[in-house]
Amino acid sequence: MASTSADVLPTGSRIFTSIPDMFFIPEFVFGGLVWTLVASTLVNPENPLGWVMFVSIFCFVMTTLWFFIFAFGANQGGIWPTLDVAYHFVAVLLYLSASVVLAYFTVQIGTFAPVLIPSLLKNYRLDIAAVVMSHLTTLLYFLHAIFSALRWKSS
Repeated sequence: MASTSADVLPTGSRIFTSIPDMFFIPEFVFGGLVWTLVASTLVNPENPLGWVMFVSIFCFVMTTLWFFIFAFGANQGGIWPTLDVAYHFVAVLLYLSASVVLAYFTVQIGTFAPVLIPSLLKNYRLDIAAVVMSHLTTLLYFLHAIFSALRWKSS
């Protein structure tokens, strides 16, 4: 007998103890850090770093929405395991593209690091922290996507 999504997807407080849903909180924390670290630096050039801000805010808001859908048990339809996998793989692709862009521009700024004035050196260090947090967030979304895919396959 095939299991249904009600058997597969947790609700309520079970999301804090089930894999992959236990990744929600670290995704909040590290995604929020990317958002705040990039926003606290000199956003120059605007267009590529605007993409990083868009991705981090979009994923933060969507993960918050996803978290509440799971917490309140609105995820009990048959399509939810598929939507879970799809959202997290899209989030991985978005965050990976943003992480690469952020790393590229941070490396470009780093070529001038020995001659940066103290205020720009502070921004450079914040950018380095944002790159690390962005890559960690990408990893968390990737793990969440893989475990969601395994859960989806078994449903």
